[in-house]
Amino acid sequence: MANPKPLTASELAERLKALPGWRVDGGAIVRDYTTDGWPTTLMLVNAIGFVAEAADHHPDLAVSWGKVQVKLWTHSAGGVTASDVELAKVIEQTALWRPAAGNSDLRGTTKKFVSS
Repeated sequence: MANPKPLTASELAERLKALPGWRVDGGAIVRDYTTDGWPTTLMLVNAIGFVAEAADHHPDLAVSWGKVQVKLWTHSAGGVTASDVELAKVIEQTALWRPAAGNSDLRGTTKKFVSS
């Protein structure tokens, strides 16, 4: 399989319209999540780790109390590729997922949990 090609600046800008919390920073796409504390931070890191490993594509994570920063780029391509954007979408869906309002089977947490 050939190395993936980095997205152009305009391609990346277009794709990031669907990911408003993500930004371009230093040749990568980056997202900061705020949590309600250390236990939720660890749960978020583990969830990101699970989907990243399943995708065989691994972000850099900066972890501290109440914060997780995710940074994605493809080293072999020397920039952000379609794979990075696709993984960002999965991470975003995972991090911010909540049961649908009015769902009687899954009431959802009353905690602040994860936010952007």
